[in-house]
Amino acid sequence: MGLYKRKDSNVWWMSFTANGKSYRISTDTTDKKLADKILAKVKTLITEGKWFEVDVARSHSFDELMERYSREVITTKAVRTQETNRIQLSHLLSFFGGLTLDKITPESISQYRFKRISKGVKLQTVKYELVLLSHAFNFAQREWQWVRSNPMKFIKMPRQDNQIERWLTYEEQERLLPCCEDWLKQIVLFALNTGLRMNEIFELTWKNVDMARKTVTVMESKNKEKRTLPLNDNAVDILKTVLSESKVLNVEGYIFTLKGRKLIKQQLQYYFNKAVKQAKIAHFRFHDTRHTFATRLVQEGVDLYKVSKLLGHKDIKTTQRYAHHYPESLRSAVDILGGIDGKKKAQFHDSFTFSTAPSPN
Repeated sequence: MGLYKRKDSNVWWMSFTANGKSYRISTDTTDKKLADKILAKVKTLITEGKWFEVDVARSHSFDELMERYSREVITTKAVRTQETNRIQLSHLLSFFGGLTLDKITPESISQYRFKRISKGVKLQTVKYELVLLSHAFNFAQREWQWVRSNPMKFIKMPRQDNQIERWLTYEEQERLLPCCEDWLKQIVLFALNTGLRMNEIFELTWKNVDMARKTVTVMESKNKEKRTLPLNDNAVDILKTVLSESKVLNVEGYIFTLKGRKLIKQQLQYYFNKAVKQAKIAHFRFHDTRHTFATRLVQEGVDLYKVSKLLGHKDIKTTQRYAHHYPESLRSAVDILGGIDGKKKAQFHDSFTFSTAPSPN
């Protein structure tokens, strides 16, 4: 057991035997003192009987982990989530690709986090990439037994205040709608009256609508669950208008289209952002129509449980970020206390008799 150099390199290599197997491994350093420390750590692992676990991690690459994770885990998710996950994987592979799992350390992950943030990538985006990485390592550790522990457990996630308090005021709505083309106006109004996500609107077909019952069925939402929602009169009128403008009714066809073709995210975002800019409305995304739907319901006194069901949230905590009150919507609550206090004061004063007659000498 010792260190040596190859003729074609200045890097120090280790030569040792563990569990009856001979190893020749690079220390990846030209520093003799550092190479000595690395070898000493290996000796400790061998003595403690932990080298086998390290050796298993060395036998699997990050590319192999991502390929199996993609095949066995990502493919079970909703189509939209699969697309997002594959974009996240591409960034992870561009940095960790070619490395074995024992080289994916908290230090290397920290370097990845710093590199992404320094490039101006949003903190929330980096966080989701790291969440995916952690999830993949959980499978590698618990089910596939490729690593001894998850290196992500030592990593601090990027944090930011993503409680976006942005919804469309009625005055802004009056400015926005005239700036939208007819097809876009229909989609915006439908979103404001249903709270559906952009992708859910894209996927709606006429067979998902029951005009008699005034309902629409979302076949696959973000959490891969089917849900049926009631439609208000505004939403029904929009569908009737779209239907009357359609030259041919195809029950298999999509409801909202652009020139007869299914919409894609980039198209809607382009025309929507153009209309928002023309209306001079600041910091408003299409997803905020969903935010607006939830906020308006809460402001009108609809309880969070119902709002959560309409939005298709599994956890009501998720709904709370959409439920932003404004002071006037809370006034009725404090007025109740005002009424109680008034009655208490009246009872208090009525229990005493004040005389204006002069007191006896």
